[in-house]
Amino acid sequence: MKVLITGAAGMIGRKLAARLAGDGALNGTTVDHLLLVDVIAPEPPAGLAGRIETKASDISNNPDVAGLISGRPDVIFHLAAIVSGEAELDFDKGYRINLDGTRYLLEAIRAQRDYRPKLVFASSIAVFGAPFPEAIPDDFFHTPLTSYGTQKAIAELLIADYARRGFLDGIAIRLPTICVRPGKPNRAASGFFSSIIREPLAGEDAILPVEESVRHWHASPRAAVSFLLHAASLAGPQLGGRIALTMPGVCCTVGEQIAALRRIAGDKVAARIRHQRDPMIMRIVDGWPRRFDARRAIALGFRAEDSFDEIIRVHIEDELGGRIAA
Repeated sequence: MKVLITGAAGMIGRKLAARLAGDGALNGTTVDHLLLVDVIAPEPPAGLAGRIETKASDISNNPDVAGLISGRPDVIFHLAAIVSGEAELDFDKGYRINLDGTRYLLEAIRAQRDYRPKLVFASSIAVFGAPFPEAIPDDFFHTPLTSYGTQKAIAELLIADYARRGFLDGIAIRLPTICVRPGKPNRAASGFFSSIIREPLAGEDAILPVEESVRHWHASPRAAVSFLLHAASLAGPQLGGRIALTMPGVCCTVGEQIAALRRIAGDKVAARIRHQRDPMIMRIVDGWPRRFDARRAIALGFRAEDSFDEIIRVHIEDELGGRIAA
């Protein structure tokens, strides 16, 4: 089996590649060729007995995408994207990567004769916009309030249509905010959800740009990788014609995040969070959904953490070697 991962240099892409290399198989079939692509050539993971190929490629460049698909990968994980804050600040770049890049990928697939790969698309809960019900179901109407959410919503519709026409077997999974993200902060508007946990645990101060009453939907990087792998195991008919699913997660306020940090790491660590309001971040967050009805995804076998305490413990175990900075 040949597997292609776009956006493979990103955090989720790296973890997904490492998991595939470690498992050596997907859906019970041996992975003998792993193709990892990003604007900067990703680092190859260790452990795969088969071939690992890394490429620097821009999905917003049509010929580049056609070249990637010419090898006819069996499964494609499409993770490449510009994050929410950057897509809001740079309108052209957001549409070029998040929309045009996805359309080029779909067209490259369609151009191959007698070819119908599995496509797993990393979508987002940002496709939804206010006014919200108490818990948002899968089929709630799309009224995104950011360019990023609009781009993801359009991509979902495109993938659904290409799947309907038989060009691919597609599934779009709407990821919660992934928290706690390791490494340095990125330009995602949601980045503070991770930084207020990650930095204090590492002995550093963190900025909180919103009120503690802000409520959101979270899952760990470990859960995100599991979502993607499980999505690849589901066939179109199992989705009943609705290829987009909202993933399960943990619903909590920022204040509850901080309370979980205090329970696990103590008052001194929690005191490293400093309040400093950011009007742009507050405006974006005000238009985000907060709670979801993920019963459809759960019925199909998707699982997330049960509490934010568990999400913090996953980060400490996976990224900090079990150690917390005093």
